[in-house]
Amino acid sequence: MAITQRCSLRRTVLAAALLLSLGGVAQADSRSEAALEARIAQLEQQLAELKSAVEAQKKATAAAPAAAPATAGPAAAGVKLPIQTTTLTPGANPGTTVKIGGFIKTDFMLTRTDSGQFADSATARDLYLPSQTPVGGRGSSTDYDAGAKFSRLGIGIDTVTENNDKLGAFVEWDFFGGSLGNENSTNTYGLTVRHAYAYWNKWLAGQTWSTFMDTAALPEAVDFIGPTDGVIFVRQPQIRYTTGNFQISLEDPQTTIIPRGGGAAASSDRGAVPDLAARYTWKGSWGHFGVAGLLRDLRVDRPAAGTTPAIKDSQFGGAISVGGKWNLGESNDIRYQLTGGSISRYIGLGVTSDSVLDSANDLEAIDGWAGYLAWRHVFTKQLRSNLMYARSEYDNPVAYTGTGVTKNSQSFRLNFIYSPLPKLDVGVEYMVGRREIESGAKGDIDRLQFMAKYSF
Repeated sequence: MAITQRCSLRRTVLAAALLLSLGGVAQADSRSEAALEARIAQLEQQLAELKSAVEAQKKATAAAPAAAPATAGPAAAGVKLPIQTTTLTPGANPGTTVKIGGFIKTDFMLTRTDSGQFADSATARDLYLPSQTPVGGRGSSTDYDAGAKFSRLGIGIDTVTENNDKLGAFVEWDFFGGSLGNENSTNTYGLTVRHAYAYWNKWLAGQTWSTFMDTAALPEAVDFIGPTDGVIFVRQPQIRYTTGNFQISLEDPQTTIIPRGGGAAASSDRGAVPDLAARYTWKGSWGHFGVAGLLRDLRVDRPAAGTTPAIKDSQFGGAISVGGKWNLGESNDIRYQLTGGSISRYIGLGVTSDSVLDSANDLEAIDGWAGYLAWRHVFTKQLRSNLMYARSEYDNPVAYTGTGVTKNSQSFRLNFIYSPLPKLDVGVEYMVGRREIESGAKGDIDRLQFMAKYSF
C-alpha cells in the first residue's frame, strides 16, 4: 500500500515537472517571436532612413554645379572621356545637340583672257563669273590669284522634343565679304553670312538656298560654283513649307533692270509680292529627279529726279526648271539641269538682267534658257573626276538693251580631286569659257585652278 502511494506521488511530481517544462518552452518561444518582430521593425526603419538619404543626395547632386573633369590620369582602356561636362547651350531645350562644321579651302588660280583684262578688284578674279568675261578688247592678259576667302564655318542646333517635334537652327559664314585689308600685307576679308535660318517640323524661316534651286544636282567643282553659266544659284530670305517630297516657299523679290539703251544694270526691291517657288522631287536608288516652278512680279517704282520722270511699272515673270542626278553604277553618275523663262537673276550670279526699260519707261521682261550636264567618275576611293558643260542664252530686245548686253555664255571644265587622307582634298581644274554679246563680239577665258581643302 505504501509502495503504491509512493509510486503515485512520483508520477504526480513528474507530470507537474513536465507541465512546468512545457510552459517554460512556450514562454521562451513567445519571447523569441517578439524579439524577431522588433528586429524586423528596426531594419525596416533603417532601410527607410537610408532611402531618404539617397534621395537627398541625388537632389543635392542635381542642384550643384558640375565638378571639373579629373586630370589625374588617362581613361581606362576602351573608355572615352567626354569633351565637356556641361552643355554648350544651357538656355536650350533638354536634349539639344550642337554641330560645328565647315572647311578651310585655299585656291591658286592662273587666268588668261584674250579680249582685255579684269579690273584689279573684279569678282571674276576669285571665281568664274560669266558676266565679267572681257569681250571686244585687244590683247590678252594673264593673272595669278590666290586666296582662302571661300573657307566656311557653320553651327547647327537641333532638338527633338518628348512629343517628337523637331526644331533647330543653322548659321554659316564664309570670308567672301568686303575687303578689310589688301594684298600688300594682311589679305584680310570680312565675315559674310551665307545661311541663317530656323526650322520647326515642316516649316523653315530664314536665309538659305532658294527652293527653285536643286543643290543635290550640283557637280563637284574646284571653282566656287562650277557650271556657272547654266546653274540656278541664289540664297535669299524665305519662309518654306515641306511635306514629303514637295516644297513651297515665299522668297525675297528683286528685279534687275537694264536702262534704256544699255549700260550698267540697276536693282529694284520695290513691290509687295514675294517670289513664289515650288518643287517636287522623286527619289530612289537610281538617283533623283525634280521639277520646280517660279512666279515673279518684276517691278520698278522710282520717283522723279530733276529732268528724269517718275518710273512705275510691273511685269509678270515665270520660269520652270527640271534636273537631277542619275546614278550609273557605283563609279559614275550624271548630273543635269535645264531652266527656262524669266530666270536672269537666278542664273550664274546674274549673267544678264531680268528686264529693260522700253521707250515709254515700261518694263520689258528678258527671257532665256540655261542648263548644264556633268559626268562624275570615281577611279578609286581616293581619286575622282568631273567633266561638265554649261550654257545660257537670252532673248534680249536689242532695240532697248543695245548691243552691249550678254547674248550667251558657255564653259567647259575638267577636274581631278584626290583625297590622300579622310576629309582632305587636293584638286586641279581646267576651265575654258566664252561670252558673246549682241553685237557679235566675243571673249574667251582660260583658267587653271588648284585647291587644298580640309573639311571638319
